[in-house]
Amino acid sequence: MGLLERLAPHLPYVRRYARALTGDQSTGDRYVRVALEALAAGDRVLEAHLTPRVALYHVFHTIWCSTGAQLENGRQETLDASDAGGRLMRIAPRSRQAFLLTALEGFTPNEAAQILSARIDEVEQLIAEAQAEIESELATDVLIIEDEPVIAADIEALVRELGHRVLDIAATRTEAAEAVARRQPGLVLADIQLADGSSGVDAVKDILAQLDVPVIFITAFPERLLTGERPEPTFLITKPFQPETVKAAIGQALFFHPARSAKAA
Repeated sequence: MGLLERLAPHLPYVRRYARALTGDQSTGDRYVRVALEALAAGDRVLEAHLTPRVALYHVFHTIWCSTGAQLENGRQETLDASDAGGRLMRIAPRSRQAFLLTALEGFTPNEAAQILSARIDEVEQLIAEAQAEIESELATDVLIIEDEPVIAADIEALVRELGHRVLDIAATRTEAAEAVARRQPGLVLADIQLADGSSGVDAVKDILAQLDVPVIFITAFPERLLTGERPEPTFLITKPFQPETVKAAIGQALFFHPARSAKAA
């Protein structure tokens, strides 16, 4: 199998990453093209000990880091800070890279470290810095739908620790509807099995019929959500959860949700 055939399945994703990293599709595509040309000419090679996808991103980064930082100069004033792309470009380049590789592209911290030629602890620190910057800009009102008081209290503490406001804690579908009627949330964290036998999925469907809001499901029964039906969860955390997993999901959900406004800031 030829080089381009091996890399072809990964090209749409590296283009997506390049666009997010540079803030512009044509600019990102130019860097992808230069990376491919360097590979075809033998000026760059795929590291044999890496998977093809990781190796391709590694070559792209080698190309981008040699000249890419200059592309951002002069563009900052034209970027919309209320837009995800504009917010991304305000994050320091190295932190932006680590955040996008893990949050957008789904690489593990170890793979991101290989791509960036960095230590894992350095990548983890960069991700934490990016998330802290994101969280400081995206404070919002959060509705928690959870019928277990101890778990609800744990989630509430995590939400407040990130600087968000807890709008309400609902234990049933009816309570969730009443909470939304009183005040619109900017984020919903929902279990799926509620106190009175009602469904958190149905509660979320009710909310999404009225609002375009990011939702994170936190559940011990993920198989009940991954059915191929809508709303298919973008963010799904399995109980028992790790606090850092919830924190990361909150930052990503708010950052990447396309319709998020600054109304709750």
